[in-house]
Amino acid sequence: MVTKPISRVLIANRGEIAVRIIRACSELGLETLAVYSEPDREALHVRMATRAVCIGPATPSESYLNGEKLIAVGLDNHCDAVHPGYGFLSENAGFAQAVSDSGMIWVGPSPEAIVAMGSKTGARTIMEAAGVPVVPGTLGPSEDFAALAEKAEEIGYPIMLKAAAGGGGKGMRLVASPAELQNAWMSARSEAIKSFGDETVYLEKAIIGPRHVEVQVLADTHGNVVHLFERDCSVQRRHQKVIEETPCPVLQDKTRAEMCAVAIQAAQAVDYVGAGTVEFLLGDDGNFYFLEMNTRLQVEHPITEMITGIDLAKAQLKVAMGEALPFRQEDILANGHAMEFRIYAEDPSAGFLPAPGKITSYREPSGPWIRVDSGVYAGFEVPIHYDPMIAKLVVWGRDRKECIERSDRALREYRIAGIKTPIAFFRHVLGHPDFASGHYDTGFVTPELLAAVDGVQSEEIASIVAAIAQFRADHAPVEKAAGVAKESNWKRDARQRSMRGFLK
Repeated sequence: MVTKPISRVLIANRGEIAVRIIRACSELGLETLAVYSEPDREALHVRMATRAVCIGPATPSESYLNGEKLIAVGLDNHCDAVHPGYGFLSENAGFAQAVSDSGMIWVGPSPEAIVAMGSKTGARTIMEAAGVPVVPGTLGPSEDFAALAEKAEEIGYPIMLKAAAGGGGKGMRLVASPAELQNAWMSARSEAIKSFGDETVYLEKAIIGPRHVEVQVLADTHGNVVHLFERDCSVQRRHQKVIEETPCPVLQDKTRAEMCAVAIQAAQAVDYVGAGTVEFLLGDDGNFYFLEMNTRLQVEHPITEMITGIDLAKAQLKVAMGEALPFRQEDILANGHAMEFRIYAEDPSAGFLPAPGKITSYREPSGPWIRVDSGVYAGFEVPIHYDPMIAKLVVWGRDRKECIERSDRALREYRIAGIKTPIAFFRHVLGHPDFASGHYDTGFVTPELLAAVDGVQSEEIASIVAAIAQFRADHAPVEKAAGVAKESNWKRDARQRSMRGFLK
């Protein structure tokens, strides 16, 4: 392949992933063009890029999802490439093709690979043909309810209905019995059409108590494909990940080798190029099944970087320039254990509802083997218009025990005021016996777990209030015998300054 030099990259995204890509470009000596909507005018990625251009109002369809405008801005500013990050247009084959047609380089897989893996039903067909294990189910559209019901009986309950064009848990329904099927089918189709413009749903056998395990793959234009081991993403709310770790604490070496080999098979089946992730469901019997392939950089890619030492964002850019991977499979070693905690502007006590607002103070944890990928700062207004994730805390340890201990320390150091976050929830999870033992699944986050977190928070608040009350009582000015003056003004001022410092 011919090497295609890049000097300036348009980053078609926002927030922490845009910052992440800016840093990778900077290390490679590449200039960056940030784009931003009107509410993001003061965003961190705008401040860090070489240059920045406003692309429209808050509504994503008029800004970050406006492919024509993005391409025009890129060409006007002499960009050589477009990096889509994740979300927004990152898995939009039409946008990828339009970028390539414009003469700019698309930092990602081919439009054909995106199309092949973009439809879950289409991807299942390709994977079956490639010999990749898939969950028993149906590949066709389910407009015919009678046929769907017949297939469900054949497979056996419980079953899962899924939106064919879906993601993020939308258009998914767990069905435990025939009596629930019709309502679930109608509800899934309704949500699918609203979320993806496609009401097609398909049926799969429900794997009870599964773990969500994915394999990172990386491929170049010279035919080289490698894996970078697995990540366990089973701690989820509303089918969306909140904590990830690597390696998976229950995966046997033999199963790991098989799963990673299958992930490479899946990538080769669609002539994949760049960074991608093959996702699996892992049953408690040790069997695993293909779930989907994400044709982009994953949110949780930093934990893979922590254990392998390979910068995936820089690798994407080098592959896009036509360079061959500088390592072989046997060169890639996994060292230690890493975890990622997604810091959202949301309220766990309210079912993880988004809680945007102004960050009044912000302090990130630091120290050995602590990494924070953030897109915010003190004074930043978290907008309501986009995904509420504001940062990711990434922690490495020599083993899982040390990683958990260091993670708890880092979470205790993290200070974010003005908005709700799941930091207290994460600390509770780390101390939960099922998580600590490594024996948990995708059903780990329950209403009971969240209620326990609320109880812990209430006790902590009560303890803090009691401590402050005691402090004030112990340091109150003491009046001596009648006729003796109260404490001097300078003593009172010094005491109040000390108290203000304590309350901070």
